[in-house]
Amino acid sequence: MERRVAEFTLPKNSKISRKGRTYKAEEGKRLKRFRIYRYDPETSANPRYDTYTIDLDQCGPMVLDALIKIKNEIDPTLTFRRSCREGICGSCSMNMDGRNGLACTTAIGDINGEVRITPLPHLDVVKDLVPDLTHVYAQLASIEPWLKTATPEPSGKERLQSPEARHKLDGLYECILCFCCQTSCPSYWWNGDKFLGPAILLQAYRWLADSRDEMTGERLDQLEDPFRLYRCHTIMNCANVCPKGLNPAKAIAETKKLIAERAA
Repeated sequence: MERRVAEFTLPKNSKISRKGRTYKAEEGKRLKRFRIYRYDPETSANPRYDTYTIDLDQCGPMVLDALIKIKNEIDPTLTFRRSCREGICGSCSMNMDGRNGLACTTAIGDINGEVRITPLPHLDVVKDLVPDLTHVYAQLASIEPWLKTATPEPSGKERLQSPEARHKLDGLYECILCFCCQTSCPSYWWNGDKFLGPAILLQAYRWLADSRDEMTGERLDQLEDPFRLYRCHTIMNCANVCPKGLNPAKAIAETKKLIAERAA
């Protein structure tokens, strides 16, 4: 019996070229080398790694400080997202030394040897370290991440919530949508077109857990699908890389529990 082995080929323009540029090293006693993924869709060139060596005595302690220094002083064409620099906005999420994280909260000193930086995995790349988040934001919109109610709004006051009910949202509302968890999940790598992924499912459970929301049944109906929810296999990469210390896998398990209890 003939055996057939699956064959996977990458698009020609996705293979990383060996023709990366090495910039002149800075002078100093505490030198650190950075290999950074570069890709410009406006050219026909394949992606490459460019190499920069900087003096850490003339740089802040975080990876984002190094990226800003490189862009400002060595190579102004380097492109990446950043905003708050305090681990609040999630803009500077990327893969550093093989691990997803925020460049603004990842210390250079915590990475041994050279620092290799790439965009978040398994997303199309807009340019250099900037991933295309169009698809994940569309998935976020699909769960309708806002308070949904059927009863009239209370006159002259907000919808109140007890301290105990509010406590149930801890570990959920803190998500900054950096998508470090989303892009570290092998299940999402293989089924990203159908599986909502850990970041979106954590957001979905945040509203299921909210005592003020009155559309629990409708939300569960939307999630009860072999792919949208049940592709999670508790690999736990999501919890391991979350820069806020959240546990999306637990939120997914709680959602599955709600569906099971409803069916009982």
